[in-house]
Amino acid sequence: MSRTPRHYILGLGSNLGERTDLLAQAITRIGKLPGVKVLAVSQAVDSDPIGYADQPNFLNLCMAIVCDINPDELLAETLEIERKLGRERTANRNGPRTLDIDLLFYEGGSWESPTVTLPHPRWSSRGFVILPLRNLLQDPALAKHPAWGSLAAEVHALSIGDHGLRPWQGPTPWSKTP
Repeated sequence: MSRTPRHYILGLGSNLGERTDLLAQAITRIGKLPGVKVLAVSQAVDSDPIGYADQPNFLNLCMAIVCDINPDELLAETLEIERKLGRERTANRNGPRTLDIDLLFYEGGSWESPTVTLPHPRWSSRGFVILPLRNLLQDPALAKHPAWGSLAAEVHALSIGDHGLRPWQGPTPWSKTP
C-alpha cells in the first residue's frame, strides 16, 4: 500500500561541539532517510540559551522535507540521528546538547500521538524557531505550496524582538536549497 508524501518542517539546533558540522551532518542524514527529499534549509540563527542560561549559545535553523512516513516514524528516525551524533538525554530538557531535532509542522495539519504533537506546542513562543521559519517559508519550494500560506502569515505576524537572536555569520557547510 503506497502512502501519500507529505511535507514536514523540522527545527534543528546545536550548542555543543562543532555546531555547524553537526547541523550539516544532521541535514545530510535526514536527506538520506528512505523516501525523504530535502526541499529547503533556512538561514541559521545564533541564539542565547533559554531556561538554563549557563551553557553555550545555540545555532538553530529550520528545514523542509517531503516523505511518505508518518510523524511517529519520522520522530523515531530523527531521535536515532540525534543519538548517532552524540546526543545524550538528561533530566534537564533545556540543557546543552550536540543536536536537537524537533518536528514542528506536518502538511496534514495536526497529529496527536503519545510521542508527537504537531504542530509543535511551543513553536510560536520560540524566537529561535520563528526567525529561521520566516526565512524558510520564503523559499520558492514552500512559498507557493498551499499547506504553508496561512502559517507564513501567522509567522510574519508574530513579534519576537531581537534580544538573544543574531543572524549566523559563520560558515554554513549545508546548502540552502539542495
